[in-house]
Amino acid sequence: MKRILLGSASPRRKEILGYFKLPFEQVASSFDEESIPFTGSPVEYVLQIAQGKLETLLHKYPDDIIVTADTTVYRNGRVFGKPSSQEEAFDFLNELQGKWHSVYSAVAISSPLGIESFAEETKVLFNPLSVEQIRHYHTHVEWKDKAGGYAIQKTGSLLIRRIEGCYFNVMGLPINVLGRLLKKHGINLWDSL
Repeated sequence: MKRILLGSASPRRKEILGYFKLPFEQVASSFDEESIPFTGSPVEYVLQIAQGKLETLLHKYPDDIIVTADTTVYRNGRVFGKPSSQEEAFDFLNELQGKWHSVYSAVAISSPLGIESFAEETKVLFNPLSVEQIRHYHTHVEWKDKAGGYAIQKTGSLLIRRIEGCYFNVMGLPINVLGRLLKKHGINLWDSL
């Protein structure tokens, strides 16, 4: 079996891929996510970033299977990426509280067989949140490396009333998309349970 590289520094993506008995190594991509402007399509936006991460690693690891991903939060024509400050993280949750938003994650995979990519959408409805609840959440939960300034897992479930779609997509690595794309490169996740 070819070596599998997870081209992401995300501990959540490492955790999700680690659910399977599939040996892999984690390597960070040096791709500058800020180099991709948002032009109106959240699908194209996350695909371009995931593919950019992939291309950066492809030159260094051309014979391996490389998996990269990107996630963003989207509502009313605006993307909510990783907040640059606690105040921006607060503004994100304050804008999203009590409303629906979409989370888009793109997965890109390369191997000697070629390159595949796909983006998934999950819709998320937040509970109404007070200023005090948002500040309390950000005081106790790491927000810096999370799109939208929140995490769905663990105590993040207090924020969320309902989701429509893949839970793991909101965490950053949609398992069904990952499985479909890996299968095209000769790896069946069902064989790695």
